[in-house]
Amino acid sequence: MNTKTGNMENVIQTHPAHPDIHRDDTASKLGMWLFIFSELLLFGGLFIVYSVYRYMNHVAFDLAHRELSVTVGLINTIILLISSATVAMSITAIQKNDKKASLIFLSATILLAVIFLINKYFEWGSKFEHGMYPGSDLMGMLSNGDMLFFSLYFFMTGLHAVHILIGLGLLSASLIKIRKNKIRSDKYSLLENSGLYWHLVDLIWIFLFPLFYLIH
Repeated sequence: MNTKTGNMENVIQTHPAHPDIHRDDTASKLGMWLFIFSELLLFGGLFIVYSVYRYMNHVAFDLAHRELSVTVGLINTIILLISSATVAMSITAIQKNDKKASLIFLSATILLAVIFLINKYFEWGSKFEHGMYPGSDLMGMLSNGDMLFFSLYFFMTGLHAVHILIGLGLLSASLIKIRKNKIRSDKYSLLENSGLYWHLVDLIWIFLFPLFYLIH
């Protein structure tokens, strides 16, 4: 009987109550990198399309981009750059087992993402108020070059906004798991992958900002 009890204790010690048998952080990170690569290919193709159309309609694109607010675009760029830093600091904090700091930095990242979307909402809203949106009568009255510019603007910045929403979902899920101690110093792949995805969102905007707001 004692022998059986001893064997059972050895089994329990060898196999904890909640083992992470199916956990594979390396595969998880590799999967995220592959996804990021596919997203870069998607936006890379869109950037090429934009460049070709801009070359063919240089004057129209130059005049159309003046309708966008460089100030709003710059503010959103600063917001995303700061958010990229805060999510990185959140990951570093959890690696050091500093749960409180990780939560603070991650909450700041989420807040900045929401502010970005609010700015984008008002920016788009001003265009909609003036009847400038895909399929509107005003869009139909524009020259071919102007229509191409604003069509690409709404599509590409809209697609980026969708990625912001997805990133918000990942960051929020990470925040909840940190609070529940499901993300900790020895298990933080979800937070790390969320951070990688958020850096992708920032990188895409770094290209969108000069293309639509700055280049003459």
